[in-house]
Amino acid sequence: MGTRVRGWRWRPNPLRRRCDVVETWTTLVVAVLLCVGAPLAGLVVGWQAYDAARDAAAEQRAERHRVRAEVTEQAPAAVPTATGGKQPSYWVAVRWTEPGERARTGEARVQAGTRPGDHTHVWLDDAGRIVAAPADSTAIWQQALAVGGCTVGGAATVVLAGRFVVHRVSLRHRMAEWEREWARTGPEWGRRWA
Repeated sequence: MGTRVRGWRWRPNPLRRRCDVVETWTTLVVAVLLCVGAPLAGLVVGWQAYDAARDAAAEQRAERHRVRAEVTEQAPAAVPTATGGKQPSYWVAVRWTEPGERARTGEARVQAGTRPGDHTHVWLDDAGRIVAAPADSTAIWQQALAVGGCTVGGAATVVLAGRFVVHRVSLRHRMAEWEREWARTGPEWGRRWA
């Protein structure tokens, strides 16, 4: 039964090789980068994504306006669900009139089961085309968290890939050092028993 000696790579001893020290320091650096560096990178990139998405949403709100529209086409009926989940939405024809202009038509998303004559709201750009609603705060946070999370995952992948490369190179150096040592001591070992 062997006894495990902790920290032998840190302390001077005849079995410690330079590649052992390099691998030990690499492990320490990897641990710090995974515990501190990757989350910090994700936080910084996530905040930048949040600021960019918030600015884009503010710009969209400035360029778009909401009008009330009347549904002119029957939407498909609601689908029964076992869990009572959210019903799908469908594209149907709608008609709206902006102040001082003639009536216009287009297509907008409405909830399942919407009937002709019901009202909904559509967002229009400066040219009067139907566009998507500006991003709300939930969508902004979702984008920021997704970008931050992907950054953490990417940084961790790069760090672990670097650790793998250092481990493989260190292993190759260790084997080469052992071969050199054995080439030097092997013949003496055989002579003692002969």
